[in-house]
Amino acid sequence: MAFDLDLEFILPCKPRRVMQLLTDAKLIRKWSGGDAIVENMVGGRFSMFDGWVTGKVLKLGLNDLAYTWISGDWPAGTPASEVHYQLKDHEAGTRALVKHTNFPSEEEMNSHKTGWSEYFFDPMEDYIMAVDRT
Repeated sequence: MAFDLDLEFILPCKPRRVMQLLTDAKLIRKWSGGDAIVENMVGGRFSMFDGWVTGKVLKLGLNDLAYTWISGDWPAGTPASEVHYQLKDHEAGTRALVKHTNFPSEEEMNSHKTGWSEYFFDPMEDYIMAVDRT
Protein backbone atom coordinates (compact mmCIF):
# COMPACT_ATOMS: atom_id res chain seq x y z
CA MET A 1 0.00 0.00 0.00
CA ALA A 2 1.34 3.42 -0.96
CA PHE A 3 1.29 6.28 1.50
CA ASP A 4 1.33 9.56 -0.44
CA LEU A 5 0.33 13.17 0.22
CA ASP A 6 -0.93 15.80 -2.20
CA LEU A 7 -0.85 19.25 -0.62
CA GLU A 8 -1.40 22.82 -1.76
CA PHE A 9 -0.13 26.05 -0.21
CA ILE A 10 -0.61 29.68 -1.24
CA LEU A 11 2.35 31.97 -0.63
CA PRO A 12 2.34 35.78 -0.94
CA CYS A 13 5.20 36.16 -3.40
CA LYS A 14 6.08 35.24 -6.98
CA PRO A 15 7.09 31.67 -7.95
CA ARG A 16 10.70 32.68 -8.63
CA ARG A 17 11.01 33.91 -5.01
CA VAL A 18 9.43 30.72 -3.65
CA MET A 19 11.96 28.72 -5.67
CA GLN A 20 14.77 30.77 -4.09
CA LEU A 21 13.31 30.02 -0.65
CA LEU A 22 13.33 26.31 -1.51
CA THR A 23 16.81 26.11 -3.04
CA ASP A 24 19.04 28.71 -1.33
CA ALA A 25 20.52 27.17 1.83
CA LYS A 26 21.08 30.60 3.43
CA LEU A 27 17.42 31.52 2.93
CA ILE A 28 16.25 28.11 4.16
CA ARG A 29 18.24 28.66 7.35
CA LYS A 30 16.52 32.04 7.81
CA TRP A 31 12.94 30.83 7.46
CA SER A 32 13.34 27.34 8.98
CA GLY A 33 15.69 28.19 11.83
CA GLY A 34 17.84 25.13 11.10
CA ASP A 35 20.94 24.33 9.12
CA ALA A 36 20.42 23.41 5.47
CA ILE A 37 22.40 22.18 2.46
CA VAL A 38 21.15 22.37 -1.12
CA GLU A 39 23.44 21.53 -4.01
CA ASN A 40 21.48 23.00 -6.91
CA MET A 41 22.05 20.29 -9.52
CA VAL A 42 20.49 16.94 -10.28
CA GLY A 43 22.21 14.45 -7.98
CA GLY A 44 23.19 17.20 -5.53
CA ARG A 45 22.88 16.78 -1.78
CA PHE A 46 19.90 18.08 0.13
CA SER A 47 19.55 18.45 3.90
CA MET A 48 17.27 20.48 6.17
CA PHE A 49 16.37 20.99 9.80
CA ASP A 50 19.91 20.45 11.10
CA GLY A 51 20.24 17.20 9.16
CA TRP A 52 16.92 15.71 10.34
CA VAL A 53 16.02 15.17 6.68
CA THR A 54 18.48 14.30 3.90
CA GLY A 55 18.25 13.42 0.25
CA LYS A 56 19.36 14.01 -3.32
CA VAL A 57 18.04 16.51 -5.87
CA LEU A 58 16.07 14.71 -8.58
CA LYS A 59 14.82 17.68 -10.62
CA LEU A 60 15.55 21.40 -10.68
CA GLY A 61 13.63 23.72 -12.99
CA LEU A 62 12.22 27.24 -12.99
CA ASN A 63 8.95 26.15 -11.37
CA ASP A 64 9.61 22.48 -10.60
CA LEU A 65 11.77 20.89 -7.93
CA ALA A 66 12.06 17.34 -6.66
CA TYR A 67 14.30 15.55 -4.20
CA THR A 68 14.44 12.38 -2.17
CA TRP A 69 13.55 12.68 1.50
CA ILE A 70 14.75 10.46 4.31
CA SER A 71 13.90 11.40 7.87
CA GLY A 72 16.48 10.79 10.56
CA ASP A 73 13.67 9.20 12.60
CA TRP A 74 13.12 6.41 10.09
CA PRO A 75 14.76 3.02 10.66
CA ALA A 76 18.04 2.41 8.81
CA GLY A 77 17.42 0.98 5.37
CA THR A 78 14.01 2.62 4.94
CA PRO A 79 13.60 3.53 1.25
CA ALA A 80 13.60 7.24 0.49
CA SER A 81 10.36 9.06 -0.08
CA GLU A 82 10.17 11.78 -2.75
CA VAL A 83 9.01 15.38 -2.61
CA HIS A 84 7.88 17.09 -5.82
CA TYR A 85 7.02 20.80 -5.98
CA GLN A 86 5.21 22.56 -8.79
CA LEU A 87 4.92 26.34 -8.50
CA LYS A 88 2.16 28.22 -10.31
CA ASP A 89 1.20 31.87 -10.53
CA HIS A 90 -1.77 32.71 -8.32
CA GLU A 91 -3.63 35.97 -7.76
CA ALA A 92 -2.22 36.06 -4.20
CA GLY A 93 1.32 35.15 -5.34
CA THR A 94 2.18 31.47 -5.77
CA ARG A 95 0.24 28.24 -5.56
CA ALA A 96 2.69 25.58 -4.43
CA LEU A 97 1.61 22.03 -5.20
CA VAL A 98 3.49 19.47 -3.14
CA LYS A 99 3.40 15.74 -3.75
CA HIS A 100 5.22 13.72 -1.09
CA THR A 101 5.27 10.03 -1.98
CA ASN A 102 6.41 6.68 -0.61
CA PHE A 103 6.09 7.18 3.14
CA PRO A 104 7.10 4.07 5.08
CA SER A 105 3.82 4.08 7.05
CA GLU A 106 0.45 5.76 7.42
CA GLU A 107 1.65 7.21 10.74
CA GLU A 108 4.62 8.92 9.04
CA MET A 109 2.35 10.21 6.28
CA ASN A 110 -0.05 11.75 8.81
CA SER A 111 2.80 13.23 10.84
CA HIS A 112 4.29 14.84 7.75
CA LYS A 113 0.91 16.17 6.65
CA THR A 114 0.78 18.47 9.67
CA GLY A 115 4.54 19.00 9.58
CA TRP A 116 4.45 20.48 6.07
CA SER A 117 2.28 23.30 7.41
CA GLU A 118 3.69 23.69 10.90
CA TYR A 119 7.42 23.43 10.16
CA PHE A 120 7.74 24.28 6.49
CA PHE A 121 5.18 26.48 4.77
CA ASP A 122 3.90 28.46 7.79
CA PRO A 123 7.43 29.57 8.77
CA MET A 124 8.21 30.30 5.11
CA GLU A 125 5.11 32.48 4.85
CA ASP A 126 5.98 34.25 8.11
CA TYR A 127 9.45 34.97 6.71
CA ILE A 128 7.99 36.31 3.46
CA MET A 129 5.57 38.57 5.31
CA ALA A 130 8.29 39.88 7.62
CA VAL A 131 11.07 40.35 5.06
CA ASP A 132 9.70 40.82 1.59
CA ARG A 133 6.85 40.36 -0.80
CA THR A 134 8.83 40.34 -4.05
